[in-house]
Amino acid sequence: MTATAAGTAPSPGRGVRALRAVAIASCLPYITLKILWIAGDRTGVPDGSTLLDHRARMAVANGVSVVLDATVVVLALLLTQPWGRRVPAWLLVLPMWVAAGLLAPIMTGYPLQLAASVVEGSRPAPSNSEPFLDAWVFGVVYGGFILQGLALGALFVRYARRRWGHLWRGAVGDPPATTAIRAAVTAGSLLALLPAVTHLLWAAGATTGLSADRVESRSTDFYLVEGVNGLFAVVAVVGTLLLVLQFRGGAGLSPRWPLAAAWVGSGTLGCWGGFLFLVTALPGEQDQRAAGLMVLTYAVSMVAGLLLFSGVVSVLRRRAA
Repeated sequence: MTATAAGTAPSPGRGVRALRAVAIASCLPYITLKILWIAGDRTGVPDGSTLLDHRARMAVANGVSVVLDATVVVLALLLTQPWGRRVPAWLLVLPMWVAAGLLAPIMTGYPLQLAASVVEGSRPAPSNSEPFLDAWVFGVVYGGFILQGLALGALFVRYARRRWGHLWRGAVGDPPATTAIRAAVTAGSLLALLPAVTHLLWAAGATTGLSADRVESRSTDFYLVEGVNGLFAVVAVVGTLLLVLQFRGGAGLSPRWPLAAAWVGSGTLGCWGGFLFLVTALPGEQDQRAAGLMVLTYAVSMVAGLLLFSGVVSVLRRRAA
């Protein structure tokens, strides 16, 4: 990398530019499909798809999706340009937390679904028995998400190490967390028990709290997704507790891995919980009474993720001070 004037960051090397190109290029198929659907095109949408039942609602959802994925392009530029080092921390931390929370379960769950489809001798398909999208759409979209996660994650780790690397030196519990931080993390951990247990029970085959439509349309994909969601809830709690609370025998533990676990886990809880809460809370044809536990699970997941994330941010601020 070439040297620059004092006070500025060096120009990105070839590897960084390649990662940036991958992150940006992997957004294009998803954004293109969403724009086509907003315009009324039905590429990848089969006849009878449930997506055709609520055109106005889907147009809004697709518009939000375009904005979210376009944010990845902005982040890829921010993480690799000299001016990105001058961006306020919160303006980068918050969208990266959301990106980590939304992408991590897909990066984990979709390969498992592909592996299961090979074992079962069938292609991966959505768990809903009704027509939804053509099979190729899932491969294109989720493949792009995985590339986004890998490229953006690598760029963020590089950026964070250069700008904030001093924050995860030393050991956990140094300095000790305040009473307020401990209270927030404890409350978040207790709340996270509900989504953790519920998702793992659904992954094991329980039907308690599921809507009738969801029970009838369960498949291997469903069980894998629920298992992944349950495991990320556990990761969030364990990582945050290790980072914030001082356990006997953990005095020499580096905060690096607990921080990573707490970051990704709380993002999954908060962001996917919020998204699924909005989806299930919207009026529709499903049995709302039967889906009551689903709505509660997603709402509690959202709150728990935000509480755990607030604890992580507070710990980093104290370490910075």
